[in-house]
Amino acid sequence: MNAKKWLLSMLTAVMLVSLLSACASNSSNKPSNGNQPDNGAEGTTEPGTEPITITFFDKNTGDKFDNEIAKEITKRTGVTIEIQQPTGNPTEKLNLMLASEDLPDMIMFDRSSDLVAKYIEAGAIIPLNKLIEDYGHDVTMMYGDVLNKTRYKDGNNYYLSNWYGLEHEPVFGFNMRKDILKELAPDKAEGGVPFTATEYKKLLSDFKAKYPQIDGKETIALTMDGENFGGTMGTFKGMFGLTNYYETDGKLQYDVKNPKYRDMILYMNDLYRSGLMDKEWAINKRQVWEQKIATGTIFSSTGAYWDLGNSNTIIKKDIGEESQLFSYKVVADGLDPSKTTYGGRSSLGWDAIAITKKNKNPERTMQFINFLASEEGQYLLMWGIEGTHWDMKDGKHTPRPEVLQSFKDDWGAYTKKTGIRKWTWFIKNGPGADGTPYDLPGRYERSPIDQMAIKNLSDSVFDTAVYDGLSPQGGTPEALSEQKINDITKQALTKAIMASSAEEAGAIFDKMLSDMKAAGDEKVEEVYTANFAARSELWQ
Repeated sequence: MNAKKWLLSMLTAVMLVSLLSACASNSSNKPSNGNQPDNGAEGTTEPGTEPITITFFDKNTGDKFDNEIAKEITKRTGVTIEIQQPTGNPTEKLNLMLASEDLPDMIMFDRSSDLVAKYIEAGAIIPLNKLIEDYGHDVTMMYGDVLNKTRYKDGNNYYLSNWYGLEHEPVFGFNMRKDILKELAPDKAEGGVPFTATEYKKLLSDFKAKYPQIDGKETIALTMDGENFGGTMGTFKGMFGLTNYYETDGKLQYDVKNPKYRDMILYMNDLYRSGLMDKEWAINKRQVWEQKIATGTIFSSTGAYWDLGNSNTIIKKDIGEESQLFSYKVVADGLDPSKTTYGGRSSLGWDAIAITKKNKNPERTMQFINFLASEEGQYLLMWGIEGTHWDMKDGKHTPRPEVLQSFKDDWGAYTKKTGIRKWTWFIKNGPGADGTPYDLPGRYERSPIDQMAIKNLSDSVFDTAVYDGLSPQGGTPEALSEQKINDITKQALTKAIMASSAEEAGAIFDKMLSDMKAAGDEKVEEVYTANFAARSELWQ
């Protein structure tokens, strides 16, 4: 009897231990804080289908997730997105959300913003490494080395970018009315041969001499978008072969310390004093700048060729196709044309999309992300629905003619209506496996404007990724100095360009350098150099 009791007790104990072990094993596969993925059988790259709603702060749009593409995404993934983007300044809202911890499930930042680091340091967004490993097969395949290069200093990935991957697409250029250029410089109007700085000034002078007025309105040889100071300076910097920083003796310094930068400012000042530059360029609001160009009284403007889209559309309709402003290359006198830097583009992308600590379903969220980042997801986001917006013919994605025409007729309205190219999440630059570009409206059929920019400026493209995110961390003394220095340089450069003489322009430039030093520029440059070295080591 005692032996039977002993045997029964032993069997009971064994069963209890087995049960406890099984429970412990199952528990270890479940997230302890909602931030770690399930490593069990559900760990698959195939998205789930059970209905779920994810709140998403998209800084680029506040439109509802209810168009054709949105509904198809929900159909394939079970995920409905609730867009949370306020009217007003997204940066202010992001700062407020961080302070109050009133966070959505996902956030899209400007990747270059210091807010990304702030959210990381505050623990407001979660590491994605394990989630990508378990649920992000397509993410890994598509992003490749970009995942390595977008790691934070602790070695973790906290976001996935969009518009990633380097493509040799031009950015800035000197945009000029082609019909007038055919009159003034017929040998270069079709592109392929750059203008020198001297030739460009002569073009502006010849235009003013021949066309003091157009349709009874005073003309302007060169204008700029005052709200896009970076685009204005980026165009002239490209002309002089300047990049983000001045690298010398293994150190990074402010770009304005490059001797060529002074030459650039003096050249701009010369154009201004010669009456060839819009006197109101510095205060031009974007809408005013667009309206000026649309009148047909402007010969040239700086910026990316796509910036002039609205104005060119009006010019094409009212005056003619060749009266639009096309993008050309101007080269500083004595500079090798191949050394121009009009096309600074980061292969690491434009925006950063992260999962917050408040997200209760990080695994499903990563499955959703993985689908959108996949080849299938990319074509859905950017081309639409097979059989409705495009067809597969001879192994290639083929858009339906009415879709292409709708984009030509009214890009914005068609995007809003259908959702094609509306949700630019996790978008990769370049072509898909069949050679067709992911970006249907932007890359499939190129307009004459696009083709001219590509012809003239593709060889000026360079990858700025190595310079991304080198600024001091927000809240540090160096960050405050950097902001002060940025204010000093913008104000001083504007004044120097509009100075009454070359001597005055030079004096303003010299004082700017002195003021920068007083504001602590050398300390900031030490941070740039240290971060640059750390970046290089991390990437290796």
